[in-house]
Amino acid sequence: MSAMKETYDLSALRHDFPALDRAVYKHPLIYLDNTATSQTPSCVIDDIIKAYYNTKANVHRGVHLLSQEMTELQEAARRSVKEYINASSIQEIIFTRGTTEAINLVASSWGDMLHDGDEIILSVMEHHSNIVPWQLLQRRKRITIKVIPMDDSGVLDMDAYRRLFNEHTAFVSVTHVSNVLGSVNPVKEIIAEAHRHGVPVLVDGAQAVAHQRVDVIGLDCDFYAFSSHKMYGPTGVGVLYGKKELLEKMPPYQGGGEMIGNVTFEHTTFAELPFKFEAGTPDFVGISALRTAIDYINGIGMERIAAHEKELLEYTTARMMEIPGMRIFGTAPGKDAIISFLIGNAHHYDTGMLLDKLGIAVRTGHHCAEPLMHRLGIEGTVRASFALYNTKEECDAFITALRRVASMLL
Repeated sequence: MSAMKETYDLSALRHDFPALDRAVYKHPLIYLDNTATSQTPSCVIDDIIKAYYNTKANVHRGVHLLSQEMTELQEAARRSVKEYINASSIQEIIFTRGTTEAINLVASSWGDMLHDGDEIILSVMEHHSNIVPWQLLQRRKRITIKVIPMDDSGVLDMDAYRRLFNEHTAFVSVTHVSNVLGSVNPVKEIIAEAHRHGVPVLVDGAQAVAHQRVDVIGLDCDFYAFSSHKMYGPTGVGVLYGKKELLEKMPPYQGGGEMIGNVTFEHTTFAELPFKFEAGTPDFVGISALRTAIDYINGIGMERIAAHEKELLEYTTARMMEIPGMRIFGTAPGKDAIISFLIGNAHHYDTGMLLDKLGIAVRTGHHCAEPLMHRLGIEGTVRASFALYNTKEECDAFITALRRVASMLL
């Protein structure tokens, strides 16, 4: 694939990821579970080790040198995230433990300001992390959840979406990219329609930030959530972007150290943004290493990464459709590099287990999207997903393994 060679030096780049060199059941590892989590380059791992060896000290308010150094590393990461998603201010960048906690923060804090009778709009393809927090809110508030439907290809029904709005609509929360179908939703259009009704929007960007350029100002989203571990960074670190004027209105999500101004037994005042939402000691080592992951992505270039992954997606999809009994779920135009599939009526677990024995790492199950599975009329799928380090040769090996598995199951 000559176009792929022009994109970047893939063979050299793969040496940055130690996990890709290992064998699984005497087969070279082919890692196609990138939607669940990406592998981590050596530069990120090295920075984590360096921090633990040299600068591990709690951040903020420390007068000694190590604390000041670690604080600067964490805040440099905040500045890096701000630039990466084109936010207006570092005050709009809140560190969390992941996308899940970021959404829970909004559902709890913004949800605290909702009223009985208010309505929230989600989509049929949401991850459980963008469903369950709103259902928990329903236990405290008499709110109603409404759902945007989709067509059989995985495209949201925008006409139906527009019809969901009424005087009770209070919030919209949708995924940028489906973690099952790969559908890239028209979030800019979704946001514009919501704003026309005066309704704020949260975007779950967990599956977007490592695969396409995200511009929160250009989207005009009110909140945007994502995770470090899906973009070549450490686990246990996430980001919530929020417009400053909205974050200032919201009550704190958790109480404790770091998020306070002054505390007495009679009254507590809260810290300025973003620290109002960052109670307790953060994963300052992981946060600092997220900056390195962002630098790594920027060093390659998002346009190059996206072009590479698109080429792998199109090549692999075409070859998969040659396999008898192949059923692919999610065929929306412009979809992300995710392929969810079944082989005939074979159980997804059986397919995944057999592929694993051949060294192919894929994900099986409902992918934390059970309502979407109900819409598709299935219990689960096998999911293969690509990242910047996957190769055409790995795709060929995946197809060969699929053919072998299909011959065993059909």
